[in-house]
Amino acid sequence: MSQLGQPVRAGRQQQTTNEYDDGPFTFRPATRDRVKARMSIQGVAGCGKTWTALNVAHGLNAGERFAVIDTERESASLYLGVNGIQFDSCPMHRYDPRDLVKALAQAAAQGYGTVVVDSLSHFWKGVDGTLDQVEKAKSKYGGNSFAGWKDGTPIQNEMIDALLSYPGHVIATMRSHTEWVLQENDRGRKEPVAVGMRAEQRKGVEYEFGVVAEMDIQNRMRFLKSRCPAFHQQVIEKPDGIRDIAKPFLDWLNDGDEAVDPATYVDDAQAEDATADSLLALYREVENRGLLASPLMHPDSGQPTSLGAYIKERGLALKSAQQ
Repeated sequence: MSQLGQPVRAGRQQQTTNEYDDGPFTFRPATRDRVKARMSIQGVAGCGKTWTALNVAHGLNAGERFAVIDTERESASLYLGVNGIQFDSCPMHRYDPRDLVKALAQAAAQGYGTVVVDSLSHFWKGVDGTLDQVEKAKSKYGGNSFAGWKDGTPIQNEMIDALLSYPGHVIATMRSHTEWVLQENDRGRKEPVAVGMRAEQRKGVEYEFGVVAEMDIQNRMRFLKSRCPAFHQQVIEKPDGIRDIAKPFLDWLNDGDEAVDPATYVDDAQAEDATADSLLALYREVENRGLLASPLMHPDSGQPTSLGAYIKERGLALKSAQQ
């Protein structure tokens, strides 16, 4: 009778990496570069999110046409032409976060200086949104919803990275979880009022934006967070998006050195004299500037990709050709 040997614990399979995935940590002198707006506006139904977002976009884009990624059944188009506001709309009826990444890449390819996402909430809890993706994924893990987040979290993170890396201004509206509370009106009587609690998006999403504001049913805007000093702890009654928000915002955004246009890096990656080493160095520069996730349309295939993925693809192809 043969004896079984002692059980051996299998080691973890080592993941293959390359020089792009395993870069050094470097420090460089801090600089104050011009930046693009990253603003979110949340609130209950009827508070003025869409109208205010469109006005802010109109001001940020100096009156030029901007892009609207519309999940609200084209409600933004009801305001077209008001106050001279002009924009191009991309209606969406399914809300896979990866589709938002694609739409942002197309907007970048068409050169829109400002994009409004109205609203970001659908990409969380709408049809095919992140919560739906987790629900679909759980079947791969024996019905375990918690394990389904192994698929859902990267999808959500890639969407947020694409928003934050867009080469122009971004304004996102978000619906608020609504509760009805009794408040005293001007006549001293109690009446039910809709009050927004937190945004209908993943908890903590407000940390990703430079300016976060909420609006109430009286069209009052309160700034919950602002890296722009002009909005710190401010409350604005019925804000004029152009005068009250876009103007002071632009003054702050433009206070710094000229920022590098991500399109410049695409040109560098396509250069005839590019080498595997130069593209690796280019990748590191883009990484240091936080632009790896910048959405773009692949120059060759025309498919949505990111700046970092494209440079990496080119660099690895050149390295393979040299071997």
